[in-house]
Amino acid sequence: MSKESNVLVTGAAGQLGRLVIDALLQTVPAERVHALVRNAKAAQGLASLGVKAHIGDYDAPRTLDAAFGGIDRVLLISSNDLGGRVAQHGNVIDAAKRAGVGLLAYTSLLHADTSTLGLAREHVQTENLLRESGVPFVVLRNGWYTENYAATIPASIEHGVMLGSAGSGRISAAARADYAAAAAVVLSNADVKPGRIYELAGDQAFTLAQFAAEVARQAKKAVEYRNLPEAEFKAALVQAGLPDPVAVLLSDSDRGASEGGLFDERGELKKLIGRPTRPFAETIASAIEATIAGAGR
Repeated sequence: MSKESNVLVTGAAGQLGRLVIDALLQTVPAERVHALVRNAKAAQGLASLGVKAHIGDYDAPRTLDAAFGGIDRVLLISSNDLGGRVAQHGNVIDAAKRAGVGLLAYTSLLHADTSTLGLAREHVQTENLLRESGVPFVVLRNGWYTENYAATIPASIEHGVMLGSAGSGRISAAARADYAAAAAVVLSNADVKPGRIYELAGDQAFTLAQFAAEVARQAKKAVEYRNLPEAEFKAALVQAGLPDPVAVLLSDSDRGASEGGLFDERGELKKLIGRPTRPFAETIASAIEATIAGAGR
């Protein structure tokens, strides 16, 4: 990537997207960083950083064309519209092709091509679209975010139990910021060549029993991991107020984790970002601190 190259991050107002923007700004001039967001409020927040924000939508190809002009490298952050993602991703890929983008990076799922997780299906379909498009691309097959489990910490501490259906499966999760750093490297490093598939995962694998034990140790309260059959875990998630599609996704992902679907020990993420990934104990500590701070308000 030359000093004059422009990079665009889609979904830039989301949790991962904003972290990618922050990581890019450490090495790329702000005027070369572009962000695709859905509304003016999000655009204003990013513009305050000196980033060029574009309002656009995966479902509206004309808005994508307006944003992609003059862009050299794009990060396509996968949509959260389960069931509708392939068409949306196709719109982004088509826009990148029309704009002559030099490299498109896509956030897929760890071992997507062999994964038994239902979540993998749309990622594989999107990867196939990329291959067929003729657009130069790389695939960032992200493992699980440690924050996905850290989000359950307040309830786990309150009830003394962490529910799941991952059994003794080892989960090579990493912090969201680690995956963001990897995306920033791919967007900004000229040595990254098209055609590469990165299997990205954390350095330190854990079982959910180990995760719960670390929560208990740091919170100084009893927290046990209770393994449930997939259907029972899904029912518990629905009872807790989660929408049915989200409950299906989480329970199925735990089932896949029990079969090794979220485990990887090749260390590609660490190699790509040039440092170890964040230990899960540190993510737990941050979540507990936030819980305590929130309770004190």
